[in-house]
Amino acid sequence: MNRLAIYVLALGVFLTATSELVVSGILRIIAGDLHISIALAGQLITAYSLSFAIGTPVFVSLTSRMERKKVLLGSLAIFILGSILSTASSTIVLLMISRIILGISAGVYLVVTFGTVAKLVPADKLGGAISIIVLGFSSAMILGVPVGIIISSWLNWRAIFLILSLLSLLIAYIIYRHLPQIDGDAPVSFRQQFKVLGSVVIVSGLFLTFLKESGNSIFFTYLTSYLQDILHLKTSNISVMMLAFGIVGAVGSRLSGYGVDRWGAARMITASMVAHVLVLAILPTATGSLVFEIVLLSLMVMAMFTSGPAIQTYFIQQAPLSSNLVLSLNTSIIHLGLASGAGAGGVMLDATSTLRYHPWLASTIVALGLAAAAVSFTMRFTAPRADRSSKRDFFIQKEGHR
Repeated sequence: MNRLAIYVLALGVFLTATSELVVSGILRIIAGDLHISIALAGQLITAYSLSFAIGTPVFVSLTSRMERKKVLLGSLAIFILGSILSTASSTIVLLMISRIILGISAGVYLVVTFGTVAKLVPADKLGGAISIIVLGFSSAMILGVPVGIIISSWLNWRAIFLILSLLSLLIAYIIYRHLPQIDGDAPVSFRQQFKVLGSVVIVSGLFLTFLKESGNSIFFTYLTSYLQDILHLKTSNISVMMLAFGIVGAVGSRLSGYGVDRWGAARMITASMVAHVLVLAILPTATGSLVFEIVLLSLMVMAMFTSGPAIQTYFIQQAPLSSNLVLSLNTSIIHLGLASGAGAGGVMLDATSTLRYHPWLASTIVALGLAAAAVSFTMRFTAPRADRSSKRDFFIQKEGHR
């Protein structure tokens, strides 16, 4: 039953992630329908990201002691309302409000799902379970966005959000009927929870996330243009290539889960980030061989997606009693890193007028993230006795759920 519950939760992540990602593919359609500029329509993405980054830690902390099924159902209910509001939006103001609602509810659902999974599976299976949830998000990149674009051209863009609301209602019903009762976090005061932010292990881990995602975004934001301008791929081939990269990423997510359970989160993070740094460093020099560059890009995508589940698992293991808070902050930092990297990539493009050397800047930033990871991994062996006791208490409490 636990495995079925995990897949159902992952389907919910797929739906909520689709609501985030699909807008970038239909910006022109939305702008034309609402008679606004594409620049203004682009602020729908900004509104979602900011509400996700700011609202998620607040609401996750406020609901940390509540029974997990109730929080999941509550966040899905608000997500459904936000989707319905998107469907009914006839002005940019209403649509912007709906994006704020969707950003917060999707963020809470994602973080609570990670915490719920941690209580559903044994400690030695945590990596594999987390990778399934991450697979739900990466599947939205592979299927959610293309399908959303097809629906918008077949029907209209509002139909996407109506379908998301109906499918989310189905997921909510399955969760209500079949997910077991799972207690909220132990009664730990807000002051105690936020003390974890004084831990070098956690803070350096959060820097790892910020630098990794910034490095990813510096290059990945402009990947389509890189394929066109540097590799000279035809537009018709780029969609196929992006689909192939998505599949590679999904495989990487699942392999990460197996690797974490077998070799540990720290080793998987280290291996994937070393590979990521090296591939990015080699890319600008790999001129003249299209096949070699595509292989390198595939390895880069594999490394990106392999590190994701490992980092989430690492945070759960290092701060079990504050995992919801840490995971929510981590998701916020992911969005901040993506925004920072995209901005830095844009500045570099303006300065150099080429995307050829973006991988070198990205490699440097990801290497700094690897250094932050090394600090976190080193300091975890000297964690205070109280932190180690908290981990022991968490796993004792976890066994009580079984």
